[in-house]
Amino acid sequence: MLIIAGLGNPGAKYAGNRHNIGFMAVDAIYRRHSFSPWSKKFKAEISEGELAGEKVLLIKPQTFMNLSGEAVGEAMRFYKLQPSDLVVIYDELDLPAGKARLKTGGGHGGHNGIKSLDAHCGKEYRRLRLGIGHPGVKELVHNHVLGDFAKVDSDWLEPLLDTLADNAEMLVRKEDSQLMNKIALALGGKPEEEKPKPEKKPVGKSHIHQARNQSQQKLPAIGPMAEMLKKMFSNKDD
Repeated sequence: MLIIAGLGNPGAKYAGNRHNIGFMAVDAIYRRHSFSPWSKKFKAEISEGELAGEKVLLIKPQTFMNLSGEAVGEAMRFYKLQPSDLVVIYDELDLPAGKARLKTGGGHGGHNGIKSLDAHCGKEYRRLRLGIGHPGVKELVHNHVLGDFAKVDSDWLEPLLDTLADNAEMLVRKEDSQLMNKIALALGGKPEEEKPKPEKKPVGKSHIHQARNQSQQKLPAIGPMAEMLKKMFSNKDD
């Protein structure tokens, strides 16, 4: 069984906030696939379904962001799951808007929801970070995070959430790099390419080898130097 947890704050007041992109992502997966109606359990809203032949639990903690780990941790203990059975989707200030990164483990990066998850669930779970961009100065961060997405943001937000929902089975199959490439292409970017191998440089010759080559150069056949060499090396009896 896999738990896919989206982080956010409960209530209509926060529904459109950038901080709630985790909730939005889980909602998109819910709409695209066959999941049970939302119900309340584990201090959260949960929905059960199946992706790629595996049972999946969608969860949206209702504890407010800073206590997200309480809800997710309770669900993990109930189902006797390990951190490797958990994917958490959340907002990332330090990624440009529309960019996505997926990795296992790592630091919390100052994200209070992730601090709570680390404390209650362990750290070696998969983290899908969705970029919301940085306002540029620290003083504006709070209002940026808890502010609603602008209308223009729909240009990247909708294809991001749609692509994630369309390819949610990749999360179950752990096809992480393929999923990141799908999202990058949907947002007009390019998939990661293999770096070209550096060309081999010719092996340097020693100064002795170079001197030998120089000594084997052809002697002049005509001109004053040629005449002088002939006299030096010619047989006196000629």
